[in-house]
Amino acid sequence: MEKRLSFKTMGGIIALVIFLDQLTKYIIKTNMRLGESIPVLGNFFCITYVENPGMAFGIRVSNPVVFSALSLFAAALVFYYLFRLRNEGWLIQTALSLIAAGAIGNLLDRFIHGKVVDFLDVEFFDISIPAFRFLSLEFPGYSMTRWPVFNVADSAVTVGMTILIFYIIFIGDPLKNLEYPGQSSQNKTKTETE
Repeated sequence: MEKRLSFKTMGGIIALVIFLDQLTKYIIKTNMRLGESIPVLGNFFCITYVENPGMAFGIRVSNPVVFSALSLFAAALVFYYLFRLRNEGWLIQTALSLIAAGAIGNLLDRFIHGKVVDFLDVEFFDISIPAFRFLSLEFPGYSMTRWPVFNVADSAVTVGMTILIFYIIFIGDPLKNLEYPGQSSQNKTKTETE
């Protein structure tokens, strides 16, 4: 039988990530000027203080109220699945706990300050997609010479999503055998045998 995390442990993971996220953002805001950059490992890794009023990767959003509402809905959905998958193994529970913590960490910033503090600035690799036309759609191309600045919450979401994707690919979809309210065990067994 696969080990499971208790609600207390999942809550602890979520609380720890939110605490670290908010603490690091507070330290950056109180000790650095907006736009200031401190090299840590040369140009490869810097601490750079930026504020992101949009979504991930600095993408701007025209209606922040709608975006905040959608972000809140997404966080609630993660908590719903965290509850529904409470009998799954520790790996899926850890992944969902990290995603939930990251979502809450950035939501707190959006609700309190209207923007998210980012400060982890890493040079991973350059991305360049040339402009192209597909069917009748024009894609203008995309170029990124430095990875977008991120934070602890973004890191938690990324790690959680990576675990979740690998889990689905190599272990299977945890939602496949999940019973939903109103679905009887007989209907589920009958559907599986057909």
